[in-house]
Amino acid sequence: MKFETQLQKVIQRTSNVISFRFSRPVGFEYKPGQFLNVTLKHNGRELSKYLSFSSSPTEPTHIEFTKKLSDSEFSEALRKAKPGDWAKIEAPYGKFTFEGEYPKIALLGGGIGITPFISICKYATYKGLNNKITLFYGCSTPDDVVFREEFEELERNNKNLKLVFTVSRPTPEWKDKTGRITPDMIKTELPDFKEYIFYACGPPPMVKGMEAIIDTLGIPKEKFKIEYFTGYT
Repeated sequence: MKFETQLQKVIQRTSNVISFRFSRPVGFEYKPGQFLNVTLKHNGRELSKYLSFSSSPTEPTHIEFTKKLSDSEFSEALRKAKPGDWAKIEAPYGKFTFEGEYPKIALLGGGIGITPFISICKYATYKGLNNKITLFYGCSTPDDVVFREEFEELERNNKNLKLVFTVSRPTPEWKDKTGRITPDMIKTELPDFKEYIFYACGPPPMVKGMEAIIDTLGIPKEKFKIEYFTGYT
């Protein structure tokens, strides 16, 4: 589906991560974990980029994407974007989805690669799914944890959702895990990990590392779904 729309709301998530929210047109459907193509106007030109939905299909009034801003021209356009600005959206795309197909899933995320997972976790919680979901999310610092409050609220409302946050450079106040996601961390938090379907999304080097972890754990390739999150520029 292709449609023109207007920017509805801008939400600062961290110092360099921002969500952009648009009205959801009647009849537009997508699955949690999918992505869209958005076109913006900047300096007399139209700029386009593929980005994951950070909203859930269960949210009827809006759709949203979230991006880590860089020095690119597209990021500069986003920095200047304000409610009421024109945009064109084409969606949905992608097969990195979850609607309850598997009884147990583990989500391995890094950095801004968290966006499809907030969509999946919202969907599972709002739908009241009984599927077991464990999210492993690795960041550099506590300030880099995107959607932390949103995830913690989802966990409070969903007895089947478990969060495992870990950072490489913790502050004295940080109470969760430290370091990178490792096979031992997964074994400790998920003793029955062999019963899970694994999803991994993040920067290509991070996903490569997750592939190595899956090999170490002896998880068959057919139980491992990958999304290389390349939308940084």
